[in-house]
Amino acid sequence: QLLLVESGGGMVQVGGSLTLSCVASGFSLEDCGVGWFRQAPGKEREEVACLSGKHGSAYYLDFAKGRFTIFRDNANGTVYLQMNSLKPEDTGVYYCAADPAEAACPRYPELYEYWGQGTQVTVSS
Repeated sequence: QLLLVESGGGMVQVGGSLTLSCVASGFSLEDCGVGWFRQAPGKEREEVACLSGKHGSAYYLDFAKGRFTIFRDNANGTVYLQMNSLKPEDTGVYYCAADPAEAACPRYPELYEYWGQGTQVTVSS
């Protein structure tokens, strides 16, 4: 069975940090594009960042630039999203997504084949 599992969410105060983890079962994240997304209550899902599989190029949405870092640890098959200087508007459920057949970051979320169940991030003021 192929699936993704996120972890590392929690509650943190404004300005704090969290590091989310994404691991895969049944395939390797090493060679595929892996994206992080989030969905706040009452809002649509939005992309946060993506890390390509072939060259390890990272892409960030504007709100994440300078605060978030996406990186991969191939030794343990994990893709991380390190989040610093968290704000209340960062609150939401964070999901990772991947497509084992694609090394590049998919242009559209619909092109990701597998999604995790999500991990809750709550930033309190």
